[in-house]
Amino acid sequence: MRLRLLFSDSHDPLFNLAVEDGIFRQMAADNAVLFLWRNDNTVVIGRAQNPWKECNTRRMAEDGITLARRQSGGGAVFHDLGNTCFTFMAGKPGYDKAVSTQILLTALHSLGVAAEASGRNDLVIQAADGPRKISGSAYRETVDRGFHHGTVLLNANLTRLADYLNPDPKKLQAKGVTSIRSRVANLAEFNPDIDHTQLCAALTQAFFAHYQSETIAEHISPDVFPDLPGFAERYAQQKSWEWNFGRSPDFMHTFDTRFDWGGVELHFDVENGVISRARLFTDSLNPAPLEAFAALLPGIPYQPQALHILLKNWLTQYPETPELQAFGDWLMAEIR
Repeated sequence: MRLRLLFSDSHDPLFNLAVEDGIFRQMAADNAVLFLWRNDNTVVIGRAQNPWKECNTRRMAEDGITLARRQSGGGAVFHDLGNTCFTFMAGKPGYDKAVSTQILLTALHSLGVAAEASGRNDLVIQAADGPRKISGSAYRETVDRGFHHGTVLLNANLTRLADYLNPDPKKLQAKGVTSIRSRVANLAEFNPDIDHTQLCAALTQAFFAHYQSETIAEHISPDVFPDLPGFAERYAQQKSWEWNFGRSPDFMHTFDTRFDWGGVELHFDVENGVISRARLFTDSLNPAPLEAFAALLPGIPYQPQALHILLKNWLTQYPETPELQAFGDWLMAEIR
């Protein structure tokens, strides 16, 4: 079996997730692959999740946090440079998820980390207050290959993780799956000397030792694409708003507030990331402009940029109407 070892020199999650999906879908099944990478300032959600349900999208926008939807299922996670991400792929019949799990454990043990497998997906360390999760995994299989990916927490900022995975207190009713929060810990709590470079070196050696062979590492980035068929198209899809937001499950979002001139309640129905229906209720003495705005909403992508353009064009029809400007400012602050 031919070995391939890939290191990403990029912290861009959209590039790295495109590489990972290409490995799963396009790389020759007679390869055994280890891909090591990191994302910076990122929330990664599962393919069936609703970002507006899972994530504090307003704070993410303010802090420059990237949202990225992966091809596989599961829950939302936060990535920073304190996470080492790993991807294993091997062809069948040689693929066995126990092999990649053992490679991980061998690497960690070589660094003095007494980790153990827990259940199907996690690696844990036994602490005084019970087992602490240091790594989570997910698995995928097709007819000719198997795939195992996950992260190892080195020194991730766990406070930020909690911040960005807690949504704003909005009235969302979604069909998506809400992530299960787990009790986690950084390896730095147990061995502060381990860094990403050391972990990658240990994983590489454990990978080579298992297969009793070696290969030269391939360093890849948005400037140096991996040798994967159709990668440019895959990367373009991964970067698109349609994939990261538009794939969301259908949901309803309700906003309401009260101004000096009256109260407003606005309901959105959103399908595939696009507003499909909007209803507006108000006790304003002049409801016609607001009703006209609501009538413009169906067909608009549920994203701040699109709504900003719509609001700007709508407001030009009502010059010198400060109450409508106040409404627009409020809605943009809510939707961001």
